[in-house]
Amino acid sequence: MAGNVVLIESFSEFKEFKNIDRHTMMRVLEDVFKTLLRKKYGNDENFDIIVNPDKGDLEIWRRREIVADGEVQDSNQQVAYSEATKIEADFEVGEELYEPIGLDTFGRRAILAASQTLKSRIMELEKDELYKKYSDRVGDVINGEVYQVWKKELLVLDDDGSELVLPKIEHIPADFYKKGDPIKAIVKKVELRNNTPRVILSRTDNSFLAKLLEAEVPEIAEGLIAIRKIAREPGEKAKVAVESFDERIDPVGSCVGMKGSRILGIVKELRNENIDVIQYTSNVRLFIQRALAISKVVSIDINEDRKRASVVLNPDQISLAIGKNGVNIRLAGKLTGYEIDVYRDSEEEEYDIELDEFSDEIDQWVIDQFKAIGCDTARSVLSLNLDELVRRTDLEEETVRDVLRVIEEEFDSDEEEEGNNKEN
Repeated sequence: MAGNVVLIESFSEFKEFKNIDRHTMMRVLEDVFKTLLRKKYGNDENFDIIVNPDKGDLEIWRRREIVADGEVQDSNQQVAYSEATKIEADFEVGEELYEPIGLDTFGRRAILAASQTLKSRIMELEKDELYKKYSDRVGDVINGEVYQVWKKELLVLDDDGSELVLPKIEHIPADFYKKGDPIKAIVKKVELRNNTPRVILSRTDNSFLAKLLEAEVPEIAEGLIAIRKIAREPGEKAKVAVESFDERIDPVGSCVGMKGSRILGIVKELRNENIDVIQYTSNVRLFIQRALAISKVVSIDINEDRKRASVVLNPDQISLAIGKNGVNIRLAGKLTGYEIDVYRDSEEEEYDIELDEFSDEIDQWVIDQFKAIGCDTARSVLSLNLDELVRRTDLEEETVRDVLRVIEEEFDSDEEEEGNNKEN
């Protein structure tokens, strides 16, 4: 009876573990008891094990062939006719006799050993299932609940009750959690320590911001907009370079949303992290200017060998380019891959942009048409009216209008940004 209690307790533990599928559970339980049968009877070929983990019990049935009296050669495989008829009178030679085998048959010591084996297998399965589950989910955002708060890390439970870890170094500085709080984070990696899986979460990893954007911006999820690069100082500021594969879609506007509707929820989740969304371009100079988020650049000198950019600015743009505690220029450097130095322009001139800087938005052959008539910069194009540009370049009026629109939008966005910076 004591053996039954021990096994029922083991079944209960097994039943409560939700990550093990029923097929695996049945197989493990059968393996444990087949081991008991082999130890006692020499083999398990003529035994049927019926497991009922929901109730915490099992049945073991032995099948033996009924033979004539005096012809029993293996008492485990055969039973004498006279013995069989004591159980049921109408048995005949050649039929099979099914008998239940009680757990007490194995003895208390064997039952305790089986219980320990079962618990050990449960623990190993739990580790294997957790490792497999989260190895496939690295890079996914999970929602969990804070279960324990320790000095160096949080213990988080997922929807299945699995234990995950959020180290302090993966916290956003303004994060503060207590037991029972809901939490959102990305699965950063799965480690093995002494054969025990350890699922590491993060809220500071760049991929966390990328996944939040993907969840909020359908165009990213659908592949119409791509996130090309992210630079972050978690909880303070981030810069995200995006690119549209559909010329009808504004990648920056789509990510920000109407009146910031799409980006605001992400900012709140990241503890008011200031997020700059920037249109990616393969034009290095233009990309650096956009990454710095400033309206006027006098000149940009690129050293490709040293991956360094020297940016000359008007005096009123210096502090904006650097940002509070240098965060803006640092993130611009991380985003573009260039170490950026800013210098004050000693001879302040009217802000202009080389026409070649628009090569990612205006076809090169069209730019060449404008350069052929002496219009090398944006302002030189704007200095001529539409009719004059059409006549001198032999371009279609619609093409010229598109060029003017692109140039004017660049100046308008720069002026709007400058106004916002002054207000701030």
